[in-house]
Amino acid sequence: MMSQSGDGAPEGVLPTHPGKIIAVHLSYSSRAEQRGRRPEQPSYFLKPTSSLAANDGTVERPAGTELLAFEGEIALVIGTVARNVSAQDAWRHVSGVTAANDLGVYDLRAADKGSNLRSKGRDGFTPVGPRVLDAAGLDPARLRITTRVNGALAQDDTTEGLLFSLPQLVADLSQHLTLEPGDLILTGTPAGSSVIVPGDVVEVEVLNLLSGTSTGVLRTTVIQGEVPFDPELGSLPQVDDTQRIEAWGSRKAAGLPASPDPEAPEPGAAQPVLTPELRAQLMQIPVAALSGQLRKRGLNDVTIDGVRPLHPDAKLVGTARTLRFVPAREDLFTAHGGGYNAQKRAFDSVEEGEVIVIEARGETGSGTLGDILALRAHARGAAGIVTDGGVRDLDAVAAVGIPVWSAGAHPAVLGRKHVPWDVDVAIGCGGTTVLPGDVLVGDADGVIIIPPSLVAEVAAAAAAQEVEDAWIADRVREGNAVDGLFPMNTLWRARFDQREQP
Repeated sequence: MMSQSGDGAPEGVLPTHPGKIIAVHLSYSSRAEQRGRRPEQPSYFLKPTSSLAANDGTVERPAGTELLAFEGEIALVIGTVARNVSAQDAWRHVSGVTAANDLGVYDLRAADKGSNLRSKGRDGFTPVGPRVLDAAGLDPARLRITTRVNGALAQDDTTEGLLFSLPQLVADLSQHLTLEPGDLILTGTPAGSSVIVPGDVVEVEVLNLLSGTSTGVLRTTVIQGEVPFDPELGSLPQVDDTQRIEAWGSRKAAGLPASPDPEAPEPGAAQPVLTPELRAQLMQIPVAALSGQLRKRGLNDVTIDGVRPLHPDAKLVGTARTLRFVPAREDLFTAHGGGYNAQKRAFDSVEEGEVIVIEARGETGSGTLGDILALRAHARGAAGIVTDGGVRDLDAVAAVGIPVWSAGAHPAVLGRKHVPWDVDVAIGCGGTTVLPGDVLVGDADGVIIIPPSLVAEVAAAAAAQEVEDAWIADRVREGNAVDGLFPMNTLWRARFDQREQP
């Protein structure tokens, strides 16, 4: 028996009058990185049902505005009532999946803040369709969303890149309100959203990666609106460079000149944890000294055990980008190991100064990377790679020159022991937990994790301790006994404090 949507449409048919349309603010890792902020929990806004539009329609850019942006999204159609359901049961309340375009005008955001009523609630601003895929035949973690503008690929991501899974979104919403048959949930957009202008054609498609079935292409053409806003009634369109950068995706895409301060972040971007000065300071401090300072602060389980550098004199300083492998299983590798899998996405998206940290469970019975991936990371400016698994093509990887710490070498390919599973999540590497954004420092002693909130404090204390230890070493070379000197008693401390400064 087919479930019914809110307007009586059977499963597989788009609802034309849903009770409500709920949209997620920020849900993809790629979008979070682009925006420079990573939410800990999902947040939502409502769109009016009058914004719904069909395939092959038009959408107006309102008169007096310049920043109409597309957002290709996966839309969920609720099939049965959901109230206080668990994440494990949530998916059975979804009848189908379709494509959506969460259009919005950045010029109209100022007055409404996060509600998005005026910026995203206009007629025609929620095209959906053209077909609905039966949710019962889908793995919610194996869907792909693509968006093209005038035929050029603008967005391409999968639900493996979600910060919050599709069932989690349904379950979370059901804690706060009753989801009813026919309701639509727009599940957020990946990186690549940008500005469109009259004459542009936007095409959104959702693909089932397991079967290859598709929602078909949702096509919308932009036209120019002619009716101006009445200045006596309410907030008028307004833009500034911050809005332009967010709408276009970058300062360069918005056609703005480079920032006068090349080190200054773009508006809305997260401040870097590792400044150039702090990075340079950490490059001079031994891991052992950092370990001592972390131990003084109660942190003992912060070393990635069992890994060694390919080059004994290598030094590593960077922030973590995480990649998780799960144990090999043939059916899972078939579903997750091919195509643009988590491993490829990690190496394709690593940024300058970041370290790819791989959870391989200490399993060295296959490689977790080889020379091609090492070359890709090196070309993108990665600071290094750390894996508690094996390295394939060891000599070739070493020749690339990128700092690599691993648990050993093995000639076998990934699928022998591992399935690439997820990126930018908490992982366990070498017996310690690594979070995205953690600071890593490595040398011949090994690799240590420093929480971002402590890195400046720990670096300064370790640098000061190094000065003290060097002075103590000189005294030992002069023939002094260690007792009372290491650590220094009151007499030696006074001599140290009175020493001639370099």
